[in-house]
Amino acid sequence: MTTELNSRPLNELEQVQNPLSASLRVLMKFCVLTKPEVNLLVAFTVLAGFCLAFKAYPHPFPLLLLINTLVGTFSVAGGSCALNHFAERRFDACMRRTARRPLASGDINPSDAFWFGLLLSYFGLAYLALAVNLLASILAGLASAIYLFAYTPLKRKTPICTFVGALSGAIPPLIGWAAASGSLNLEAWGLYAIVFLWQFPHFMAIAWIYREDYARAGYYVLPLGRRNRRAMTWQILLPLFALILVESAFKAFGFTGWTCVTGMLILTFAFLWYGARLVLRKNNTVARQLLFSSLLYLPSVLFLLMFNRA
Repeated sequence: MTTELNSRPLNELEQVQNPLSASLRVLMKFCVLTKPEVNLLVAFTVLAGFCLAFKAYPHPFPLLLLINTLVGTFSVAGGSCALNHFAERRFDACMRRTARRPLASGDINPSDAFWFGLLLSYFGLAYLALAVNLLASILAGLASAIYLFAYTPLKRKTPICTFVGALSGAIPPLIGWAAASGSLNLEAWGLYAIVFLWQFPHFMAIAWIYREDYARAGYYVLPLGRRNRRAMTWQILLPLFALILVESAFKAFGFTGWTCVTGMLILTFAFLWYGARLVLRKNNTVARQLLFSSLLYLPSVLFLLMFNRA
């Protein structure tokens, strides 16, 4: 009798906890579709663009506007990532590093993921248009369109996909700038250039580490055969040298002072050193070092720009 009485509350508690636990697991799987680890960097570049525009056009800091910009951009970016998961679910299943993604593993119904991504994207675009401004919404829509309708299909057709993807990936700081100022100027495009060029060595490190996985899924992020080494060399070194010119131009045009540009150049030369090592050695250990240095480089440069002015 005592055992039966004591077991009833426990069974009832399990019945309550299990649905909650199952719902939480489903929610986490949908969260994975938005690639939050990638979109945190997107949000940071939006923040950088917003803060730099605020310094260029001084007025009381609009915290609510910043929050609205981040919410809208994160929604568009997350929805675009979910739609990318939907489009590439069969190919993700072919790669070791992506085989456990919710759609590739069959944990989420493809149609559910499609509507989730579509609604999240549309919500973000509408939110930006209504709570921020039309220019920010247009830029977010452009980034999403290039990512989904150009970069995603091109990955299985040509290595030029890297260039196309970089065009889209560098738009978030412009969204932040447009949100804060309502327009874009030369400094905003200089910020775009930094993020655009940074993506090439960053992605080449990833492409080299997972080159066999990409080849297995039929992604042409690097040319086949011996040409892949030559292509990787140019896509690492040329953008890094171009970064030096762009950062020097920030001082030449009076966008920042000597302290900031010197710090940026030191970071870029260190980044270049790791890039050159991968070009010369071409092994996974050095590629991971370049990848790690790229993840340190961009936030560091953006911090310097945000907190140092001419």
